[in-house]
Amino acid sequence: MIVDERMVTYMNSLDKGNTPFLNHLEQEALKNRVPIIRREMQSFLKVLLQIKAPKRILEVGTAVGFSTLLMSTYNPADCEIVTIENYEKRIPIAKENFRKAGKEEQITLLEGDAQEVLKTLTGSFDFIFMDAAKGQYINFLPEVLRLLEDGGILLSDNVLQDGDIVESHFAVERRNRTIYKRMREYLYVLKHHELLETSILPLGDGVTLSIKKQQEE
Repeated sequence: MIVDERMVTYMNSLDKGNTPFLNHLEQEALKNRVPIIRREMQSFLKVLLQIKAPKRILEVGTAVGFSTLLMSTYNPADCEIVTIENYEKRIPIAKENFRKAGKEEQITLLEGDAQEVLKTLTGSFDFIFMDAAKGQYINFLPEVLRLLEDGGILLSDNVLQDGDIVESHFAVERRNRTIYKRMREYLYVLKHHELLETSILPLGDGVTLSIKKQQEE
């Protein structure tokens, strides 16, 4: 963990939870070892939604649809959500969860490799949530920036790799070194990109909050 476990436990003990449907979905996902956003990230995301009230959301990485449904439930605006998932086994589960929640008309699930799917998207989004394969974030970024409107928010989850990100290359397990290298590159680009203002937060397993700057005409 990147934050003291007792502190995280205390903060989460204050959390009032979500709707009964989302609480049940969270428990099922945890029981089946499906990766979903952590409780502290859920709280942060709900606050951002209240601040931004986005009209068009793009999510890269659906899993079973928990975060998708959380965004549709707690966004104060009537919004459209487009979400992308590549793992075939989870796609029908996510679709069924959207049906059970009555959100089929609001949510569009696109199947396939996000790097290819992103190229096919048009229009702009005022909120983009990146929660897919960490080693691919840097590859997704050019298309994500194309799709993010000026003043829009890019939120990226799981960017600190349980603290490995601050270790030397040789201290990281060999199988994780490619992700380590790409994530360090991603964080550098986010902090130095001329179109973005970015904060890195030690929340959950690390989060970046980026705002796309307004462009002068």
